[in-house]
Amino acid sequence: MSRKRIWPALALLLALAALASAATALAQPFEDEAGASWKLEQPQPPEPPPGVAPSSTPVGLGQIGDIKFWAPNRGLLITAGNGKTIPPGVWAYNGERWHELSNQCGATDGRIAWAGPNEFWTVSDGRPGQASVNGKVPPIIDDTLCHFAGGAIVGSYASLAFQPSSYQPMHAAGCFLEGSGSKDCWFAGDPLAEPATGAFHLNWNGSTLSAAPNPQGRAVEDIAEYEGSLYESVRVRPRQEPLKPSEEDRLSEPEPAGEPSLIHQIAPAGVEPTFTSLFPGLPTYAPGSSPSALSFLHLSAGAEAMWAAAGATREKPSTSEQPGQATVLRDAGGQWSEPIGPGSGAPDPFAQEAIESIAADPETGAAWLAVDSQEDAAQPSPTAEATVARVAADGTISDTETLPAAAEGGGGKGAAKQIVCPAVHDCWMTTTQGWLFHLAPEGERTLPRDEDSAFDGGNPSFSGPTIITRPEDQGLPQVPPDEPPIDDSGLLGEPPAAAALLPEVHAEEEDRVPVALLSQIHSRLVHGTTLELRFHLAVNARVRLIAKRKKKVVASTAMRTFAAGNRKLLLRLNAKRWPTKLDLQTHALAPLPTTSTRGAGTDSVSTGAAFPVDLADPTGALLASGLRPSS
Repeated sequence: MSRKRIWPALALLLALAALASAATALAQPFEDEAGASWKLEQPQPPEPPPGVAPSSTPVGLGQIGDIKFWAPNRGLLITAGNGKTIPPGVWAYNGERWHELSNQCGATDGRIAWAGPNEFWTVSDGRPGQASVNGKVPPIIDDTLCHFAGGAIVGSYASLAFQPSSYQPMHAAGCFLEGSGSKDCWFAGDPLAEPATGAFHLNWNGSTLSAAPNPQGRAVEDIAEYEGSLYESVRVRPRQEPLKPSEEDRLSEPEPAGEPSLIHQIAPAGVEPTFTSLFPGLPTYAPGSSPSALSFLHLSAGAEAMWAAAGATREKPSTSEQPGQATVLRDAGGQWSEPIGPGSGAPDPFAQEAIESIAADPETGAAWLAVDSQEDAAQPSPTAEATVARVAADGTISDTETLPAAAEGGGGKGAAKQIVCPAVHDCWMTTTQGWLFHLAPEGERTLPRDEDSAFDGGNPSFSGPTIITRPEDQGLPQVPPDEPPIDDSGLLGEPPAAAALLPEVHAEEEDRVPVALLSQIHSRLVHGTTLELRFHLAVNARVRLIAKRKKKVVASTAMRTFAAGNRKLLLRLNAKRWPTKLDLQTHALAPLPTTSTRGAGTDSVSTGAAFPVDLADPTGALLASGLRPSS
């Protein structure tokens, strides 16, 4: 064979070898420069209850709602459990392996908030025991809180159902972390029940838990702590036609339809205002796509940046001409960018896929995404494959890996669900079926074992739960009834017989109505342009006064928290933008006392207040306006 014919043939062989090498590289599991790769790392199940045969192989832990780490060798996850083998509860990681920390305070889709190295909170399922009301069974899914500290559950918080103060389902939790612990934690979820406005929030101040709703009433789906503030992401519900009142976000203040606030900032204790809506106009939306066509933003914060990621909703809302487009945002030092999304100008890399979570990858400037198909995200299947992707700060997707559906131990593992990275080259991913994959270097692990008794329990065999008792539930203060109530809150198992005998309200019984939150409202102008509003509060409440000219806000006070009693607000007005209407936003922080509708002497409380007439106004332009308290 001539040299002229040998060189083309050799070149072709080299090219084919290069292609084969590239194909082999794509087929291999991800491995970074430190030799870290994703591998299944499933814990052994705990000792089963008497009469139940132990499992000889690892099993899925059930639906894992959240996974969080205080340090690489101190982690937590919360699970709904898996049959009789895995009870609902909390599991801990000590640097060597996972073990059951508590068989209490599990949740259908729970959340975890670290408050310190030995202290954390969980959003958990309630305990059955309350009597049905008018045929309605009290809800228990993700509507209670458990407070863990020092290796025990030190507090359990719930509420009676179907009350104005009832806890709503919670989807997000977070604490301000300063020093070794936090006395300022927040828990948030669904919008408040009608007729109230705002989104349900609870705030722990180190000693008490109180309601403090965000006036902007979109459902809160995630919370992350970054640079001394908490950030919460909200879901924009689609406006379908015909629109039902329960399907519409109940906002206290209007927002531009095309630029709603998807992230709110929560200020630390003592800083006003408590809630601030962020960056209208970011993210950008695809042409013809409405904000409700984008799912809520998953949040993750690292030392270098905070990330937010969302995929398109499974079904395009009828009010959106085009489907949503996957979006990834990044905040580095207060500068927001959009590495992936319509604003980046690049095609959608996750079209027809759901983004289930995001995790900042420490010291790399990148983040990991957990990705699933839209169909599987709606109805998770054990046969689905777990897909993760790594995105750089400029939007480059450097690695996309599909982990095997049936790895070690056999059986389906499910799609990727939650992902978290406690350290560089160290990440954990959970699946929809309760399995754990770990991104870590090959060979011997170098993490020291966490032997803190609050998490390890001094139990080398990891057999049996460390925490098996949960205190009685504490809730928001309830109105003392006329007779001692049946203690039916916080009971395990089926409702006791006495709970079924809870008396029903009949027409012939005495009717009672709640008193007005505000009364004795008086207003006047002082120094010409300062409005002084005096009023009486029946219970502790959060109050804010807003002045509007037509539909535009021209002045407002911060949202203030007042104790019950006689109080006042001062609002400085601008003579060039004189208001024509006043709105008084209020939210009671305790149930209102009730009064009987029978008998003489029942006061009728008026909540209207005249806008004071400015006698010095030469034009007489100051109009009378009703002061409308709104809760």
